[in-house]
Amino acid sequence: MSTPLKSAADLPNQQGKLALITGGNRGLGYEIAQALAAAGARVVLGCRDLSRGEAAAARLRQQLPSATVEAMQLDVADLGSIRRFAEAFKARFSQLDLLIHNAAAILAPQGQTRDGFETHLGTNHFGPFALTGLLLEPLNAAPAARVLSMSSMAHRLTQGLDLGDPGLTARPYKEMDAYGRSKLAALLFSFELDRRLKRAGSRALAVTAHPGYAATNPELGGYFMRLATRLFAQAPALGALPALHAATAAEVRGGEYYGPGGYKELGGFPKAVESSPQARDPGLARGLWELSERLTGVHYLAD
Repeated sequence: MSTPLKSAADLPNQQGKLALITGGNRGLGYEIAQALAAAGARVVLGCRDLSRGEAAAARLRQQLPSATVEAMQLDVADLGSIRRFAEAFKARFSQLDLLIHNAAAILAPQGQTRDGFETHLGTNHFGPFALTGLLLEPLNAAPAARVLSMSSMAHRLTQGLDLGDPGLTARPYKEMDAYGRSKLAALLFSFELDRRLKRAGSRALAVTAHPGYAATNPELGGYFMRLATRLFAQAPALGALPALHAATAAEVRGGEYYGPGGYKELGGFPKAVESSPQARDPGLARGLWELSERLTGVHYLAD
């Protein structure tokens, strides 16, 4: 592996590339968008609140006068919004180089998305699954596209992924368990997507990253969690580096997973990291894929 990415300023030239970042108007997504725009990529921010997305795009253009940044309305927790976005996107763009699944539900109270999915799994997995499938044509049209899914160290904290209980109703609801389960699903999806892309002969890669302990949502959690975030979490710009490395570094291969290289992956510069054994279970991944096709109605890359 080459020298770890130590700053967004070290990104390889992204001129001529188009990047779509979901939830790119704040936090980690904004840092990723800023870095890619500064490196020359054309950036589309897919945002649930279009006015906030447009404000973020304007802020980026002010910071980077030569940047090409725009916002489009996209709610990844709503299959109808995803379908409308995909049609509008494909009507404007023939190819997509970077699809970065950044938007996420984090430690949300028990609830459901518009389509009846448990909030975390619906937002963090079923939405990205559907969006990727609906954008597969422009992804395959790019010379070497990458689909980047964001996971979390929390994927190790869940009690596991029960495909027979996608609504998470068989056991008492715990926010961290639900969040961790959705991030386990993100890994399973990414690894299975990469296997299917390879079998299909696609030039696109599927990769995954996590930010470590980054202060991207400092308002979340109870008093002690918020205090720990203020005292110990790394800045969002550093938390964005694993994703930026996975999205742009020449040596990255499909199916790889990147996180911070420091103590227990809490912080530091990017390196390839290991997931939990369950995340690498191909049988579970196939089952999740089939469930996702059935529940979203989006079918692509047959086994």
